[in-house]
Amino acid sequence: MSLAIAPRLSVIVITRNEVQRLRRCLDSVSFADECIVVDSGSTDGTPELAQALGAQVTCTADWPGFGPQKNRALALARGDWVLSLDADEWLDDALAAQVRAVVEAPGAPAACSHTLSRLSSFCGQWMHHSGWYPDPVLRLFPRGTARFSDDLVHERLLCDLPTRPLRGHLLHESMPTLTVANDKMNRYSSGRAADLYARGRRGGLGSALGHGFWAFVRTYVLKRGFLDGRMGFILAVHNAETSYYRYLKMWLECDDSKS
Repeated sequence: MSLAIAPRLSVIVITRNEVQRLRRCLDSVSFADECIVVDSGSTDGTPELAQALGAQVTCTADWPGFGPQKNRALALARGDWVLSLDADEWLDDALAAQVRAVVEAPGAPAACSHTLSRLSSFCGQWMHHSGWYPDPVLRLFPRGTARFSDDLVHERLLCDLPTRPLRGHLLHESMPTLTVANDKMNRYSSGRAADLYARGRRGGLGSALGHGFWAFVRTYVLKRGFLDGRMGFILAVHNAETSYYRYLKMWLECDDSKS
């Protein structure tokens, strides 16, 4: 009787209506032994596309937030190594070669995790400044050594292992259009307001104005967003609006005393 070989690398992705971007993501990790896709109510054929590309698909009826949803995907992974990706991300050739070298190294997984250098685009332009680059993100780790925080948005991977960077880039089509950026700003500011309020933070008009102003200065001046040209200015304004609405929503929508 032959014994099944345990997978070396599991890729986990959570999705909702990502049929336009998922193929690029999964094609960049076609060398993975298994791919886990956890979908939350897609209506555009995303689960069907994922299955056609060889992924194991699980559909959930609810949306608990980014952190809990990614933990659901993580619980399904069986590989020695886990690589977490978003559907709007993909590996360039150099990074794919680095990941393969780590995963295919002989012996048990090393007692370390790995950060990937993420290069993101905003409204069609790659942003090399503005606080968006370099943007090391912890994504590759031995299974069983990490979990995601329970944050609704801006979840973090919690891992106590030492980290090592990998060469190459994790490419990220964050917000392809201004319409998408504004929609994401609304959703993410609401989720982040709820997370911060649950931790005891409080908002108000003064704090909304102050944090919004500081977000602009930090992005455009301190993080040298001006070197990204006009899109650097637009991104700085976008970040200021996101911060402004986050603290305003904490005050007007999360605070029960205001209802």
